[in-house]
Formats: sequence, structure tokens, C-alpha cells
Amino acid sequence: MNNLVLAYLGDAVYELYVREYLIGKGITKVKDLQKSATKYVSAIGQAEALISLLNKGLLTEEEIDIIKRGRNAHSHTNKSTDIQTYKKATGFETLVGYLYRKNRTRLDEIIEEVLK
Repeated sequence: MNNLVLAYLGDAVYELYVREYLIGKGITKVKDLQKSATKYVSAIGQAEALISLLNKGLLTEEEIDIIKRGRNAHSHTNKSTDIQTYKKATGFETLVGYLYRKNRTRLDEIIEEVLK
């Protein structure tokens, strides 16, 4: 599957995980849910999640390869953040999309670590 398609899928999947996590924390106002979710699902939040996973050494070589392919895919830039942050976020989204299709157990492990 095309890396940008995996990133597209991963963005939606990650947002669903974040929404479920925030609801599970007992947040009940939609305005508060949206504000809290933005911290995770923004390009900055996704880039930070990726950096944390890399710094902790929690990713396999295969997962790092998927991230690199997603990060290096030709995509439109986002004017709300710099290109490095945007590429890291795209790499993270690609990993989430890939794991969603290939290994949901591993995806759960990764998301659990990110949402700690």
C-alpha cells in the first residue's frame, strides 16, 4: 500500500485511539475532549510521540523502516508547522496505518506507550 495512504489511515486510527483514551479518562465535555485531543493528534504531538518511541528504543528495525518510508514520501506540506515536524508526524502516521493493517496487537502496545 502507498505510504501516504497508510499515513492517511494512520491519522484516522490514531485519532480514534486518542478519543477513546480521553473518554476513558472521564472527560465528558466535547469542547474539552477536542482541546485535549489536539495535543496528541497535531503534527507536533505526533512528532513528539515518534521521538519518544525512538528515544526509548521501543521500535523494531522494520518499524523504523516503515517510518522512514512514510517520512520520505512526497506529500504536501503543512503551513502550521515546519517541514521536519511534519515529516516526523507523517512517519508516525504511516507506522500506525501499517500496524493497523498488519499487527493490531503491536499497534496497541505502541499506542499504549504513547498515551502513558
